[in-house]
Amino acid sequence: MSRLLTIVASSLMLFSTAAHAAFEPFQPLPAMPPIPSDNPQTSAKIELGKQLYFDKRLSATYTVSCNGCHNVMSAGDDGKAVSRGALGLKGTRSAPTLYNVAYQTVYFWDGRAASIEDAIKEHLVSPTEMGMKDKRAVVERLWNTADYPQRFADAFGKGVPLSYETIAQALASYIRTLRTPDSDFDRYLRGDKNAISKQAKRGFDEFIEVGCASCHFWVNLSGPVPGLAFQMGEGFYELFPNYPGTKDEARYQLADDIGRYYVTKDETDRRMWRVPVLRNVALTAPYFHNGQVKTLEEAIRVMGTTQLGKTLSREQLADIAAFLHTVSGRFPEQRFPKLPSN
Repeated sequence: MSRLLTIVASSLMLFSTAAHAAFEPFQPLPAMPPIPSDNPQTSAKIELGKQLYFDKRLSATYTVSCNGCHNVMSAGDDGKAVSRGALGLKGTRSAPTLYNVAYQTVYFWDGRAASIEDAIKEHLVSPTEMGMKDKRAVVERLWNTADYPQRFADAFGKGVPLSYETIAQALASYIRTLRTPDSDFDRYLRGDKNAISKQAKRGFDEFIEVGCASCHFWVNLSGPVPGLAFQMGEGFYELFPNYPGTKDEARYQLADDIGRYYVTKDETDRRMWRVPVLRNVALTAPYFHNGQVKTLEEAIRVMGTTQLGKTLSREQLADIAAFLHTVSGRFPEQRFPKLPSN
């Protein structure tokens, strides 16, 4: 366990139930996520990014949009274990929700992208995702589409070209608007003691006491947010499975993929993963990097055996699940945008 995790875990155990709302490690979703200085939010840029997000022109076969795997009309994912991209190829990892990702410090399950913009650039040319041949093909596709050159000029200003960079910046600007504030848990943290049930309060206790909160804390229940302990590009990782060799590991093939090691080739990164976001987790089944676990309570049980080395009781599972239902927030209304006709 890292020094930061040790400090946080030890601190959490010092607090009683009555002090939960005052926990420094647990905070309501801020009004705005961190915005990079080189890509400030503007309404024109956000609207352009939304159009691109729903436009199948960004895929090699004109058949898939970003929304295909990250459905913002639902919970921000596609409900599948793994997704199939524009070229018909399946990915190897589950597509996570994009709601609240702007509060992360790194992207992808293995943390290989340092920003939303970097993640988008990889998605567009990935053979298992949008499948475009290369960056030039992406730019040419939009440049030769009615309206897009002018829309980019309106969003970025004269003299800023329609480029791979500005495509990624526009998409990232829209994705940063995907927030789900005002969950029951947020209201509880702000002082409304009746915002969550007695069972959910017991679940919050259990969440802390059994060790879940050692990794799942702060704004997104996924560790530090940019500007606190970590800066953008600095990942918060945890070993998974932490207790190798369990029956659950074998049943759900949890160690077949060795995570961040593929990025760094460093043995210390074998089976290391970015700690996933728990906001809206009750709405984003199936679970884990390979999408092999179908229900929330089963995911909690498996985390107990593989990550904490504990067998949780039925009561503990039900209570923790009740707590995790309280972290689902209010989804912003999404309407399909008007796209260029050709």
